[in-house]
Amino acid sequence: MADTKAKITLTGDTAIELDVLKGTLGQDVIDIRSLGSKGVFTFDPGFTSTASCESKITFIDGDEGILLHRGFPIDQLATDSNYLEVCYILLYGEKPTQEEYDEFRTTVTRHTMIHEQITRLFHAFRRDSHPMAVMCGITGALAAFYHDSLDVNNPRHREIAAFRLLSKMPTMAAMCYKYSIGQPFVYPRNDLSYAGNFLNMMFSTPCETYEVNPVLERAMDRILILHADHEQNASTSTVRTAGSSGANPFACIAAGIASLWGPAHGGANEAALKMLEEISSVKHIPEFVRRAKDKNDSFRLMGFGHRVYKNYDPRATVMRETCHEVLKELGTKDDLLEVAMELEHIALNGPVLHREETVPERRLLLRHHSESDGHSIFDVHRDLRHGAYRWLDCTLE
Repeated sequence: MADTKAKITLTGDTAIELDVLKGTLGQDVIDIRSLGSKGVFTFDPGFTSTASCESKITFIDGDEGILLHRGFPIDQLATDSNYLEVCYILLYGEKPTQEEYDEFRTTVTRHTMIHEQITRLFHAFRRDSHPMAVMCGITGALAAFYHDSLDVNNPRHREIAAFRLLSKMPTMAAMCYKYSIGQPFVYPRNDLSYAGNFLNMMFSTPCETYEVNPVLERAMDRILILHADHEQNASTSTVRTAGSSGANPFACIAAGIASLWGPAHGGANEAALKMLEEISSVKHIPEFVRRAKDKNDSFRLMGFGHRVYKNYDPRATVMRETCHEVLKELGTKDDLLEVAMELEHIALNGPVLHREETVPERRLLLRHHSESDGHSIFDVHRDLRHGAYRWLDCTLE
């Protein structure tokens, strides 16, 4: 029982006493579960002041630009860990020993193949289908093949489903991309890292050897880490809602992908990239900034303003460093990255936009990972990095 109480008094009624719960971090929470029995409900569209669940996975302080996974700062994880280690931390709540990590990695590696009949499902889609549509269908179809991990009340089934989705999502995402460009599927290799294996499945072909560039490999790994979890956003909440009905994990993750597809969620990343392409050059920025300030113009500067972060997105710092590492390695100049960096500079150093519009996000700095190697892979690996695993983690919780 909570020691602190809150009281709500309605006109002409006796005060309703409610418990005030204290979290490990963050704001106190008023427990309103008893309000319904009093004939009163709360109205909070978008859950702007409501905690929909109790979770120990991620903490965000938007005012201070803090993002913690199981207590670990996101920049520390991106610098000192790898994606599979972060997955272990999210799932089990602590950093693994070397023995635990080796066993975890081996288990993931041995599940990267997908059922051969699933590969045939891709051919039922048009080759110009949006990758999110394909990923929704293929992910949901996994439940038709892996019947031994559908009982959400069985801890072993939940664990098997988690490993399968973490292992197979890169394979399915890469197949989605290969199918869209008419190239043969590339099977996973157990001798490569998680990120390296994904890049190999995306870009290797039977006619020539593909050597995974270690700088690009590390960049991809960081992208995955930076998007490993982000509290109770729309897609995570969707997965939790689906999971609360007892639906199998594969169906729940497919629902999360569908939610992520929305332009106000994962689709905003795609919109930011299209905006950079529309601006095209640093010399065009003043005109587009003028349009963004014009209330009668429909143009918006995408990638600025975050519902949670009011100061700075902590992931953007790591992403910027990674951008420069990749461009230096490739020896190329990226005009759109220059546009993104200049927009960020304007937002941080000049009163150009309203406060809520001047928080530069990591999505402005993503573009080089999408096309610096000659391929537009953003739509595909977005499905992967946003996270079957974070959704599974929340579903299991």
